[in-house]
Amino acid sequence: MPLARSLSMTSLNGLPQWEDEDLPVEDLLLFEVSWEVTNKVGGIYTVIQTKAKITADEWGENYFLVGPYFEHNVKTQVEACEPPNPAVKKAMDTMKSQGCQVFFGRWLIEGSPYVLLFDIGSAAWNLDKWKGEFWDVTNIGIPFHDREANDAVIFGSLTAWFLKELSCQFEDKPNIIAHFHEWQAGVGLILSRSQKLPVATIFTTHATLLGRYLCAANIDFYNNLDQFDIDKEAGERQIYHRYCMERASVHCAHVFTTVSQITAIEAEHMLKRNPDVVTPNGLNIKKFSAMHEFQNLHSMYKARIQEFIRGHFYGHLDFSLEKTLFFFIAGRYEFSNKGADMFLEALSRLNFLLRVHKTDVTVVVFFIMPAKTNNFNVETLKGQAVRKQLWDTAQSVKEKFGKKLYNALLKGEIPDLNKILDRDDITIMKRAIFSTQRHCLPPVTTHNMIDDSNDPILNTIRRIGLFNNRTDRVKVILHPEFLSSTSPLLPLDYEEFVRGCHLGVFPSYYEPWGYTPAECTVMGIPSVTTNLSGFGCFMQEHVADPAAYGIYIVDRRFRSPDESCNQLTQFLYGFCQQSRRQRIIQRNRTERLSDLLDWRYLGRYYMHARHLALSRTFPDKFEMEPSAPPKTEGFRYPRPSSVPPSPSVSQHSSPHHSEDEDEDERYDEDEEAERDRQNIKSPFSLGVLPQGKKKQHGEYRN
Repeated sequence: MPLARSLSMTSLNGLPQWEDEDLPVEDLLLFEVSWEVTNKVGGIYTVIQTKAKITADEWGENYFLVGPYFEHNVKTQVEACEPPNPAVKKAMDTMKSQGCQVFFGRWLIEGSPYVLLFDIGSAAWNLDKWKGEFWDVTNIGIPFHDREANDAVIFGSLTAWFLKELSCQFEDKPNIIAHFHEWQAGVGLILSRSQKLPVATIFTTHATLLGRYLCAANIDFYNNLDQFDIDKEAGERQIYHRYCMERASVHCAHVFTTVSQITAIEAEHMLKRNPDVVTPNGLNIKKFSAMHEFQNLHSMYKARIQEFIRGHFYGHLDFSLEKTLFFFIAGRYEFSNKGADMFLEALSRLNFLLRVHKTDVTVVVFFIMPAKTNNFNVETLKGQAVRKQLWDTAQSVKEKFGKKLYNALLKGEIPDLNKILDRDDITIMKRAIFSTQRHCLPPVTTHNMIDDSNDPILNTIRRIGLFNNRTDRVKVILHPEFLSSTSPLLPLDYEEFVRGCHLGVFPSYYEPWGYTPAECTVMGIPSVTTNLSGFGCFMQEHVADPAAYGIYIVDRRFRSPDESCNQLTQFLYGFCQQSRRQRIIQRNRTERLSDLLDWRYLGRYYMHARHLALSRTFPDKFEMEPSAPPKTEGFRYPRPSSVPPSPSVSQHSSPHHSEDEDEDERYDEDEEAERDRQNIKSPFSLGVLPQGKKKQHGEYRN
C-alpha cells in the first residue's frame, strides 16, 4: 500500500495551502454543484458568488461550478470558452453526442471561475426514465406536479452522468471532489454514490426544508426539536419527497456541513446526522484606502434619505432631521421567520418610551420587504413633487436675493433687508407654504398594496396604531419593493441605502446564517440580530462584548417572546440615547469586525471539509492530521477598554444630554484598531482553546 499523504493547512499571504509538496494538487478537480450557479434565487447565490474568488485562487484552472442553463442568465453573466481540461471536454462531448445540451464558459464575477451548465429542457425527455432509476435506488417517488423536484431529478441525473464519464477517464485515481449545495443538487450526489463513482462528496445544507416550513407556521421550533414526528410533519406539508431527497443526500455524503452552529443543532434533529464541519458564510471585504471613508459615505447617503423624508412627511415635518435616526429591516417577506412581528411590537413600545420621556429624537423605520403591489401610491409621489417644487422656489428666490445683495455690496451699502425681497417674492413663498398643507397623515406604505387588508405588516401597524401621527416619535414606512437607483421615490441602491441608515434590525426567528446583518457589519452600520441566527451565534462566539461593537444580539432561544421583545425594545431605546459621537465610535468598531467575515479567513472551513472528504473517500491515499480541524474558538475580540463594564452604565438614564459632552475620553481609536488587528490574526494558529475559555450555555459542539 502506498504511503498516505498528509493533509493539513498552512497559510501563505492569507491563503491556506497544501502542506505536503508530494500531493498532486494539479491532478485534483473540484466541482461545486448548485441550482444557484449563475441563477440568483436566494442567499446561496451570494455564498457561491462571493466564495468563488478565494476558491479559484486556491484551485486555479481545476475549479468548476456546475449549475442549470438559463439563457437570460448566461447572456448577461457568462463568457463562453472551451474547457481547458481534456477530460472535462471529452465528458461534455459524450453527453452532447447523446442529445444533451452542455454549456461551458467563465462566470463574469470576481475570480472568473469556470462554469459547466446543463440545459434541463434539452434532457427533459429522459425524466420518466430517470425518475424510475431514482426510485430503484432510493424508493423515493417524485410527484409529476412538483416542477421543482422534477427539475432537481433531471439536474442531478445529468450531474451524475457527467461525473461518471469524467471519472471513467481517470481509472482508480482519486481525482475528483464534488461539493453539492442544498437538496436541489442532492440527486447528483445520491446517484454518484449508488454507482460507486470514485468521487469524494460533500453536502452542505444552508437551511433544512422542514425547519423553514415549521418556523413559518409559528411553532415553538427550537424548544421542541426532539419532539417532532418528522415524517408526519413533512407529509402534512406535502414535501415528504423533498425531505427524503434532502435526508438521503445528507446520509450519502462523505462529509456533511452546515453554515452555522444553530443549523447544526437543527440538522441533527431534522436530518438525523450531526454535521462534520460548520462552514460559516463570508463576504469579499474591500477596504477603503482612507480610514474613515465609510463614515463619509454614511453622511452622504443619509442626506439622500433625508431628502426623501422631507417629501414623504411634507406638511408634518415638525421634527428635526438632524435628530432623526433611520432604522430598517430588509429581506424576504417572511413575517414571523424574519422577525417583522417582533420588530413592530418593539417599535410600539419604543414609541411609548420616547413619548413618555419627551425626547426630541425621532425614529423613521423602513421595511424593505418585496410584496405584490399595483405601483407607487399617488400620495407618496405627490410628496416628492411638492418637495421638488419647494426646492425650485427656494432656489429662484435665493438667486434674486443674491443678485440684489451682490449689487448693494458693490456700491458699498448695507442692503435694507425689508426691501431686498419684493411683494412678488413674498407671494411666491406664501403660495409655496400653502402648497405644503396636508389634510391626511403621511402614508405608511409607498405603494398600492394588492390585498392590503390581509397584509400582515399593515394589519399589525393598524393594531398598534403607528400611523405617522405628529405625536408619534416612531414613524413607519413600508417599501414593498427592492431598492433601485432608478426609482422616482428613493433613488438609492440597497448598499447605498444601508450606508445611509443608522441601524439594521433583523430579529429573525429562523435564519440559518443571515447575510443582511453581515452586510451591515461590513459597511460599518450597527445591527440587531438574534441567537437563533447563524450570524448572531458566530458573533457571540468571537466578540466578548458584541453590543460595544454595534452587534446587538436578542435572546430568542432561552426567553419568552415577550421578554425577547422587551430586550429588543431596550436595545433600540439605548441606541436612541447615544450621542452623535458615541454612534461614530460605534460605527468605527463595527466596521473593524468586517475582517471576521472575510472569505480569506472563513474559506478555511470549506478547505477542511474537502480535506476530510478526501481522507474518508480514499483513506489509503490521504489521511488527516489530528490538528487539522480549524477551531473557531481560537480568537475573540475583547471588550473595548473605553466601554464601562456594565451596559447600563454606558447609557444615559435620560435621553436629554448634550451632543458635545465627551464621555468617551478614554477612547483611543488607533490603539483599539491595532489591538483588533492583532486579534484577527490569531485564526491562522490552529491551536487548542485558550486556557480559561469555557463553552457557553446552549453552545453546540460537533
